Amino acid sequence: MDKKMLPLVSIITVNFNQAEVTCLMLDSLKKLTYPYIEVIVVDNGSDEDPSEKIQKTFPSAKIIISKQNLGFAGGNNLGIVVSKGDYLFFVNNDTVLTSDVIGNLLDSFQAHKKLGVASPKIYYYDQPQMIQFAGYTKINPCTARNSTIGQFETDHGQHDQPRSTPYAHGAAMMVKREVIEKAGLMPEFFFLYYEELDWCEQIRRAGFEIHYEPKAKIYHKESVSVGRLSPLKTYYLTRNRILFMRRNASKLHLMLFSVFLAFVTIPKNLFMHCIRGEFSLARSFIQGVLWNLTHKNPDKVSLSIKT
Repeated sequence: MDKKMLPLVSIITVNFNQAEVTCLMLDSLKKLTYPYIEVIVVDNGSDEDPSEKIQKTFPSAKIIISKQNLGFAGGNNLGIVVSKGDYLFFVNNDTVLTSDVIGNLLDSFQAHKKLGVASPKIYYYDQPQMIQFAGYTKINPCTARNSTIGQFETDHGQHDQPRSTPYAHGAAMMVKREVIEKAGLMPEFFFLYYEELDWCEQIRRAGFEIHYEPKAKIYHKESVSVGRLSPLKTYYLTRNRILFMRRNASKLHLMLFSVFLAFVTIPKNLFMHCIRGEFSLARSFIQGVLWNLTHKNPDKVSLSIKT
């Protein structure tokens, strides 16, 4: 079939001070069996312009340069604006794509007409038989946390059935163009953490389904070991967990979450940080909570970058 008869897929990735890592991801695109793609690399305020390295690795890539770091959502939104694809495949720059991943994801959309977003099965790059993602559970109404299905499991085929999932994985998700036209762009005001979960909530409200597709596979260079918390990470996880619930929870669930937050989450976290001597983390945690008290309208918040 002439590739012009196939849907165009825009592959969008965001780079931030990792030109070499991004180029390795672009190398994996050269093995894709699906022929009709465009590649968009958004540089999110890196210290050095990576254009020369990227063009040398993948000459046809469109490179968008942002003078400041706009966060995960903001960077991807820049890519959306210039993209032309019928489908947009958002991938982290620290991933390696398998040759048939795009075709397998597109097959899911052909099989399910209401499908708006699909994520592949994700493996850890350093342990290629270990699963990182095979779907998500729902957000717990009390803790505002959820679990990743299959994470840290050796793949024995136990997650080889496609399934509906409440959320796609931000490291790799294919989105139909129609979704963006109806649900809007990614919410930039989260900056770090919870932005793809919030976006998925808006997408499902717009009437679309979200699926996990096990035939499509990628490898993610994220470490199996959990990284230590930093003040920046603590601030955004705290701020955005509360913000997510304010924007998406029902009145009952928001009440349950607020009670749990006040009487369990806040005392427990402050106690643990203080006995460990992690006073900077305790301060960032409190700042994340207080942010939500000073920003009254969760649907009209501006981007505020905490450094």
